[in-house]
Amino acid sequence: MMARQTSGAIVEHTGLDGRTYRALRFTAAGKRRYASLGPVSRGDAESELRHVLADLERGTWRPRKEVEATAEPEPVPTFHEFAERWWLRNERQLAENTQADYRWRLERHLLPFFSDYRLDRITFDLVERYIAVKLGEDEPLAPRSVNMTLTLMAAILEGAVERELIARNPAKGKRRRVRERAPRRTYLDTSEQIEALLAAAGELDSEARHDRRHVSRRAILATLTFAGLRIGELCALRWRDVDLKTGWLHVGESKTDAGRRRVKIRGTLLDQLAVVQEHARHGKASDYVFATRTGGRQSRENMRSRVLAPAVELASERLVEAGSSPLPDGLTPHSLRRTFASVLYALGEDPGVVMDEMGHTDPALALRVYRQTMRRGDDEKARLRALVEGTEVAVGGSRSVETAGPLVEQNAA
Repeated sequence: MMARQTSGAIVEHTGLDGRTYRALRFTAAGKRRYASLGPVSRGDAESELRHVLADLERGTWRPRKEVEATAEPEPVPTFHEFAERWWLRNERQLAENTQADYRWRLERHLLPFFSDYRLDRITFDLVERYIAVKLGEDEPLAPRSVNMTLTLMAAILEGAVERELIARNPAKGKRRRVRERAPRRTYLDTSEQIEALLAAAGELDSEARHDRRHVSRRAILATLTFAGLRIGELCALRWRDVDLKTGWLHVGESKTDAGRRRVKIRGTLLDQLAVVQEHARHGKASDYVFATRTGGRQSRENMRSRVLAPAVELASERLVEAGSSPLPDGLTPHSLRRTFASVLYALGEDPGVVMDEMGHTDPALALRVYRQTMRRGDDEKARLRALVEGTEVAVGGSRSVETAGPLVEQNAA
């Protein structure tokens, strides 16, 4: 039987600086091997691959560790050079959104400041100077954002410590962090606010241009509010994840293991999703529930700027016209996820059930939301229950609460 011919391949990667970095991938001693070459030309990479394959055929190839035993110590690279290597090793393990976030931290902030410094020249003082620069710019970076860049820098430099290129990690430690104010956690606090937001979304649906009628704003906001999905989970939701017969919604694409979960589809939301499915242009199991006009996946930014923001603005206008206070400032899709947790407690759900449906593992967070919710009166809790379950209620002789109702007819167009 003829021996299998030794083979290998050149792997290419476009770096943060726009240059092309190349590496070799081949099999030796029954194991897959990977050798980084750096920003060499295609011709040089092909030449190196031929040398490696020739050594493998002759049986003279040795693993890098054996070669390094007699080699000179590795020169200390600059931060830019080492960050490129780190990126090459980790890029494929990062989700698309994480890649974009890390690129922003590196390209906009870390590389412009640290790029040409050798790793062993980056000191605690230099890191503190970086912090001062970021906080003192004409448009200063928020403390949380500064800390996010330092967290990434610390992760990159930790690899340098492990390779004994530097003795300590100058970006690691609480003293290298900027004090952050506790973020203001916004959510909808009353049934009136939730009703106003959904009514405004329905009004926008009814007035939408013909080419925007595939966007079910009311159903989108109802799903965020009554199912507690993160914005990424909402965009990734497909019809195979929605079981209207049994009344369960399955979240399969989430940023955490606990995030993969089942959420009960309660009355009003069940009606909303049933109408969306009935009139969906793209209703196959593999299609997105809230798809673009061509059936693609909606972007998070579109959900924020074209669905939530206009509905919040209109809802606030309608509330003020009616003599009520406008919706809280700073509402985001995540605000509606917090609203969902609050609503579940108002419905009397067990904290364990709430944690399961939210995909939470921290009972402290559940307790904080629970304590806030318990301050509501019985009348308000009854109105929230009616709103979620799609029923009408009169408490203490007060007016009945209108149901969320079906989607406006324009979505059938």
